Amino acid sequence: MGFTQSTDSPLHGRALITGGTSGIGLSFARGLAARGCTLTLVARDEERLQRTCAQLERKAHVACDYLVADLGQAEDVQRVAAVLASADNPVEVFVNNAGHGLHHELATADTAPLAEAIDVMASAVVELGAAAGAAMKGRGHGVIINTASVSGLVPMGLYSAIKSLVRTWSESLAIELAPTGVQVMTFMPGWVRTELHQRSGITTSNIPGFFWLDADRVVRECLRDVEAGRTHSTPSKRFKVIAALAAHAPRRAVTAVTARINRGRD
Repeated sequence: MGFTQSTDSPLHGRALITGGTSGIGLSFARGLAARGCTLTLVARDEERLQRTCAQLERKAHVACDYLVADLGQAEDVQRVAAVLASADNPVEVFVNNAGHGLHHELATADTAPLAEAIDVMASAVVELGAAAGAAMKGRGHGVIINTASVSGLVPMGLYSAIKSLVRTWSESLAIELAPTGVQVMTFMPGWVRTELHQRSGITTSNIPGFFWLDADRVVRECLRDVEAGRTHSTPSKRFKVIAALAAHAPRRAVTAVTARINRGRD
C-alpha cells in the first residue's frame, strides 16, 4: 500500500478509530497498522468488526480489538469515551472519524434523520475528542485526527454544516492543546470513493471522475502531514485549490456554484 514507517513518528502505540471498518476509517486502520500501531476499531456491525480485525491481524501482524458501538446512542458514546479516558493501555492515536450518510431536506417535518446525523457526526465527535484530549493532555503527548471535509466550506445541506462545525471545533482544540504536547489534526478530504454515498442514496453521477480520490491515497497524505507536525491536511492539489477558493471567494459565487451542483444531485 505504500505506507512507510518512521522511528520518529508520533503515530505509535494504541490507535482507536471510529468508523474503522470501511472507507476512510479502514484506510486509517491499515495505515496505522503499517506503522506498528495496535488497533481498536469502533463500529456498529460486530460481524464486520470481527472480520476486519482478523484481516488486519493476518496481513499487518498487529493486535486488533474492537468495540461495538452506535455513536448515535449516548450510552455507547460514553463507553467509547471511557476507553479514551483510561490510563490502562492508553490510546495514543485517536481517529475521530465516525460518519453518517445524509441526503435529506432541511425544511421538513421529519427531523429524526437530521438529529441522528448531528448526534453521530457532531455531538459524539466533540464528546469523544474531549475525552481523548483530556487524557492525552495529562500524559503530555498524543495525536487526535478529526475528519472534517472540504464540503464544510460550502452550503451543501446539514452534512456540510456539521463538517463546518467539526473543522472550527478541531482547529480550536488544536490551539488549546498545542502547549500540552498533543497534536490535533483537522483532516479535510474532498470527494472520496467509499460506500457511504451508495448507502445514503446520494447521486454522484454528476461529479466528474477526476474529482474522485482513493481513500488510501487521502489517508496516506494525512498521516504524512501528521508526521510532518502539521495541524491541517487537505489531500491533493485539486482540493487544496478548491478549499482555498471556497474559503476566500465571495459567498454569492460559492452559493451559486453549490446550488448548481446540488440540483444535479437531487
